[in-house]
Amino acid sequence: MIPLKDNNPRFSTPYVTWGLIAANVLVFFYEVALGPHGMRGFVSYFGLIPLRAFQPEIFMQAVFEHARYGQLVAVDLPPRYLPFLSSMFMHGGWLHLGGNMLYLYVFGDNVEDALGHVRYLFFYLVCGVGASLAHCWVAMALRPGDALTTVVGASGAVAGVLGAYIYMYPRARVLTLVPVFVFLQMIELPAQLVLGLWFVIQFFSGVGSLGRYAGGGVAFWAHIGGFVLGLGLAMVLPRRRRPRAIYL
Repeated sequence: MIPLKDNNPRFSTPYVTWGLIAANVLVFFYEVALGPHGMRGFVSYFGLIPLRAFQPEIFMQAVFEHARYGQLVAVDLPPRYLPFLSSMFMHGGWLHLGGNMLYLYVFGDNVEDALGHVRYLFFYLVCGVGASLAHCWVAMALRPGDALTTVVGASGAVAGVLGAYIYMYPRARVLTLVPVFVFLQMIELPAQLVLGLWFVIQFFSGVGSLGRYAGGGVAFWAHIGGFVLGLGLAMVLPRRRRPRAIYL
C-alpha cells in the first residue's frame, strides 16, 4: 500500500517538514553530483557503521584485515557519533529517497501541527537517533554480519513520525494506492490500518531477519525502533493543540 494523501486538516504551515524534505533532497543531489566513486566515499564516511560507532578499535582491525583483499579501503574515521545524525539525511537511491519523503510529506505536517515546530524538530531527530541505536544493538548483539554494513536513510526518523501519527490520528482517512489482483486502486483507509499494517510488516520482517547472518539491505529494526519511540514520545510530549481530524 502506498499512501498518497490524508484527509486531515492542519492549522499551521509545516515549515520543519518542508525543510527536512528539502535537506534530504539537497544532500542526495550532492551525493549524485559526486559521481559513483565520490558517492561511495561520502556514504562510507558519513553513513552509520555500528562497529565503527561502538568498537572503533575492532573496526580498524577489520578494515586492515579486509583491505588486504580489496574489500574495504576507507580507514578515515569521522567524529565518533556524527553519523547518527548525518546518516539520516542520506539515501542510497531515488526510490529510497522518494519513499521516505512521501511518507514524511503525507504524515509529517499533522504531527508538526500538533507538537509545534521546535518540539517537532527535536522529536524527529530523537526518533532518528533512537532508530539507529536500535539497529546498532541488533547488529552488534544478534546479527554480527550487519555490524560492518553502512546504514543511511531517514526511514528511522520517518517511522517515528508514523508512530506519533497513529497515536494522534488513528481514524484519520488516508488515500492509499492498493493493489487489487493485477490492478491498482485508490482507496481511503483509516490511518490505523495503513500504518498498523506497515508496522506489522516491518516487525515480522525484522524477526525473520534474525535468523540470517547479514541483512538484505533494509534496516527493519531501525524502522521498528523509530516507530515505537515515536509512539511513546507522542504519549508524553506536550502539544501545541489537541489533534483533530475529519473522520468519514
